[in-house]
Order: sequence, then structure tokens, then C-alpha cells
Amino acid sequence: MRSLVRALFFFLLACGPALAWGATAQEQLKAFVATVQSATGSFSQATTGPQAGKAAPAQQGIFAFQRPGKFRWEVRKPYAQLIVSDGKQVYQYDPDLAQVTVREVGKAIGASPAAILFGSGDLEQAFTVTSLPDKDGLQWLRAKPHNAADAGFAQVDIGMHDNLPVRIMLLDAFGQTTRVDLSDMQANAAVPAGQFQFTAPKGTDVVRM
Repeated sequence: MRSLVRALFFFLLACGPALAWGATAQEQLKAFVATVQSATGSFSQATTGPQAGKAAPAQQGIFAFQRPGKFRWEVRKPYAQLIVSDGKQVYQYDPDLAQVTVREVGKAIGASPAAILFGSGDLEQAFTVTSLPDKDGLQWLRAKPHNAADAGFAQVDIGMHDNLPVRIMLLDAFGQTTRVDLSDMQANAAVPAGQFQFTAPKGTDVVRM
């Protein structure tokens, strides 16, 4: 679940404004961060690498976000998991363990892919951003955190298509790569406030970090 917060990719998510033909992935992502204040959509993600397991099943679910810092990342298959941020705290809920971990947003997200997609700051404040060659029909950029030790990952590559972030490839500190594919994205969608609130079910163990 911690990798989900860092990668969250989370998000993630939606349509940027119409840009001039030939805009780089970095230009498209900056426009996306600047103009898309909320979004909803679906995701599929899978992790490969030395510690991920050879047959680790892909996760599927839905997401929503609202700037600055509110998001919902809900895994529905193959098992339920939930990450919710109300803009102040991040709740990581595991129904199978009946446990929720609570962290402050700044500590949980920090210099992470979530900060790129859900925040409102300048990318260069926390990342070194470079362009990559086109691949798989997408335009790519790479963001490396200035302090990889604190971020918990080495780099994140973001693939853009028609002004949309549609794929994220995150390399973590353990040599694992998480791929997240985004779909059914609705930019500037009206998201009910309740989507960003979490109340622990009765009997849930609450751990505050």
C-alpha cells in the first residue's frame, strides 16, 4: 500500500487543454496540472521485479482527485484496498487486515508521483524532469526526485497521448517496476465531497504515523 501512495499514480488522470500539435510530454503534463482541477477514471496496475513475485496479479480499480491534494485510489480486483486523502491526511485501508494507517499528506506524498499529478506546485521544485524518446505511440518524460532516499523511488516515467497522461512506469528503490494504465478519464468532473472522506469501520485497528 505504501508503494501505491508513492506511485499513485495515482494519479492521475485526465484531459489537458488543447495544445499545439507537437507539444512535448513535459509541456502537456504542465498544462494538465495547471488546468485540470478534478478527474475520475479507472486504472490497472501491475508490479514486476525481484520482490514482486512472478505471478503477481494485476490490480484494477477506480480513482478520483480534486486539487490540491484530495484523492481516492480504490482497488477492487483481485482484492479490495483503499487510499483516501482529504487534503490533510491520507488513509490507507486494508479490509482483510481490518487496519487503517493514517499519515499527514505531506509525509505520505512528499516528492512522489502523486505530488506531480494531484498537487499544484512546479515540477522542478522536487524533480529533475527530462524528455524521453517516443515509445508505444506515446510521448514520454522522466521525473527523478532531487532526494531519492526520502522519496522512496528512483524515477517515474509518464507517457502522454493526445494531452492525456495514460501510462506511468515507476521504478522503486528495490528494483521493482510498477506500471499503471489509466482509462475512462473524465477531466474536471464533479466529484462528491464524500469520496475524499474516510471513517474507519467498527473494529478497525487505526495506526497513526
